[in-house]
Amino acid sequence: MREAPYGSWHSPITAAELTAATVGLSPGLVDDGVRHWTQAHPEQGGRVTLWREDASGRAEVTPDACLRSGVNEYGGGEWTVAGGVVAYSSWPEGSLWVIEPGLPARQVAPGGDFRHAALHLVPGRRLLLAVREDHSAAPEPQTTIVALDLDSDNAEGGRVLVAGADFYAHPVLSADGRLAWVEWDHPDLPWDSTRLKVAPLAEPGAAATVAGGPGVSALYPAWSPDGSLLFLADPEGFWNFHRWDGAHAEVVYPAPADFCGPLWVLTPAPYAVIDDHRIGCTALVHGYAALGVLHHGDGPARLELIESDAVAASVTGAGPLALAVLGYPDRPAALVEIDWDAGSLTTVKSSSDRVLDPALVSRAEAVSWQGPQGEVHAWYYPPTNPGFAAPEGELPPVQVWSHGGPTAFSGPEYRIATQFWTSRGIGVVDVNYGGSSGYGRAYRERLRGNWGVVDVRDCCDAALTLVERGLADPARLSIRGGSAGGYTTLAALAFTDVFSAGISLYGIGDLETLATDTHKFEARYLDGLVAPYPEGRQLYLDRSPIRHLEGLSCPMLILQGGQDKVVPPSQAEAMVAAVRAKGLPVAYVLFPDEGHGFRRAENVIATAQAALAFLGTVHGFTPADELPELDLH
Repeated sequence: MREAPYGSWHSPITAAELTAATVGLSPGLVDDGVRHWTQAHPEQGGRVTLWREDASGRAEVTPDACLRSGVNEYGGGEWTVAGGVVAYSSWPEGSLWVIEPGLPARQVAPGGDFRHAALHLVPGRRLLLAVREDHSAAPEPQTTIVALDLDSDNAEGGRVLVAGADFYAHPVLSADGRLAWVEWDHPDLPWDSTRLKVAPLAEPGAAATVAGGPGVSALYPAWSPDGSLLFLADPEGFWNFHRWDGAHAEVVYPAPADFCGPLWVLTPAPYAVIDDHRIGCTALVHGYAALGVLHHGDGPARLELIESDAVAASVTGAGPLALAVLGYPDRPAALVEIDWDAGSLTTVKSSSDRVLDPALVSRAEAVSWQGPQGEVHAWYYPPTNPGFAAPEGELPPVQVWSHGGPTAFSGPEYRIATQFWTSRGIGVVDVNYGGSSGYGRAYRERLRGNWGVVDVRDCCDAALTLVERGLADPARLSIRGGSAGGYTTLAALAFTDVFSAGISLYGIGDLETLATDTHKFEARYLDGLVAPYPEGRQLYLDRSPIRHLEGLSCPMLILQGGQDKVVPPSQAEAMVAAVRAKGLPVAYVLFPDEGHGFRRAENVIATAQAALAFLGTVHGFTPADELPELDLH
């Protein structure tokens, strides 16, 4: 074992391995015994493609297409399969395609001004249901639920079934022709208030609200074989399972656990309807996801857990078999097939063939402390490398990670991006600040009206907690975040003196600009996070980092996508100009071909290299890596 300063340890995890050895996996669907799932390939520019596997082997179904949707900018539900028929949205033009057994792919709806998501196939009726976003309208795109005829080219965009609300999600049809869906309106987000509706397919205008309303988020409906409707809703304070029998809705299993996360993307229901009395699901408790079967309707409801070392899980589908993506504490995530009857798990594909020496893996350690609103949660990943030790008495530099959303969640599963840092001798603390999901509505609503206050305080307290416990060097604390996490990063640098460096990825520097220049889905998000605009304009100005640089006193690295529609490049450029005008060191890296989030392998690599070079310069260590020169003014 060699002695070397923290940050200068040689790591076998290169920046190239952050993408080259990894594919993104979807939970997938099992259709008549045939497995289907998607794989995202950073080395192919982030292309997402559909795969299938049956007794004859494994094959790529869409070798010439990229599956993705731009609805709400975040997409989701861009493919589905039922009765041997595959449907998918092709990126970037947004057209819809189907593949039927023995036939080539054919277009069934145009793209262009139309975007489609939340696809739901009904082969017996020769229908494809979708949430459609029409960008030919003004001042913002119009969202509807449409029915598309599988035997037509639907040149006019299909038949509009439901319209009038600002947003729609989850159209699903029962065997007897009842259509269920979720809708909501500005200024709510789907984790605030939604309405779950049901109507006859033949008369969608005769809709009844079966759940939801002010202060209740009802999501993810799925029809049970017995004709009842299952869904997740949080009137009890957590996203628990509920059931509507055609007349009344009631909670199935009240528990202090969330059985889903916030609806950022229009994915299928995150559970599997096995039969009339069983639901395959994951329960998020204290940050850990437990995989299990919820038994209901034949006695007192009970959750029977499936033995697994997974700490994160996502599952969807129906019937006795399902495909899930499981995250583990010490190795890459994997796509597994679950046999609900046997309670068995069979690995189908790992997200990476790169398995680290267990001694090199830094496992998440739960960290919590008491804040003014109650307990706050984070995951700490200590520096870990069996080949190196730091000089006696030296404390490690630590990065505080502030996740996006801000209504998002960070779990304790293994990520190669975390190990990249810890194996070099740099600690990471990933903070689920107040406002994060995964801990119930009350925890989520700590941020209501307090964005830029609670999140900043909790991220600062995370760093100071580690310092107090002797786990971090108080002079070498940095903060990093993307999107909403980028705002928390910038605000922490502008309004506190805890950190000596900051890394912002497509972060928000000007709240007023965000309120007046962002996409439809989040156009009113800040009403709840800050205040209604323009009535609360002064609060926007008070909490905008770019307007309070008098408190900024440390170097910054700012990374931005040139095609970002969520946080436009103008935000980053204004922040860079302001920091330079103050004379502080700042490096700015623009990726012209990226949107909101970096998908291309070369850009993910460049981001990691720039961040390592930046922290080495600021924190006074020499990375063992050969790194491109960083233009740090």
